[in-house]
Amino acid sequence: MEWNEFNKGVFLVNVLGIIYNKSKNEILIGERADDPYIKNLSWTFPGGRPAYKDDLEVYLKNEIKKKTGLDVNVKKVIFAKTYPERREFLSIYYLCEPVGGEEKAGEKFVRIKWINPTEVKNYFTTSIHPVLFDFLKNIKS
Repeated sequence: MEWNEFNKGVFLVNVLGIIYNKSKNEILIGERADDPYIKNLSWTFPGGRPAYKDDLEVYLKNEIKKKTGLDVNVKKVIFAKTYPERREFLSIYYLCEPVGGEEKAGEKFVRIKWINPTEVKNYFTTSIHPVLFDFLKNIKS
């Protein structure tokens, strides 16, 4: 099968975890350096492009562990979107809760940071969809 023959409906799927610490009302973000796909990407949510063998949630838990050192429960899908910068990328955002592990930046993250959910726009250099930002503003509920 030649993927370049398709003119619609074929995406590069990316799963991302919004790790929410309810007791502190904070989310975890990670800083990437020199992203090969989106040049102006700096801070992002942990995750990645899954292989075909694992369920998306299992893959996401493993990626979060590699990138942050944390164990998480993947709660639910909260949002999915494509990007104006790269339309072929489809990201699925999951709400996650930390349940253990030793916090440390790893793999493609040079550092990780807990922030108030409404501060995300101060860190992200790529677009934040209004629906996702509304979710973050109201994440307490």
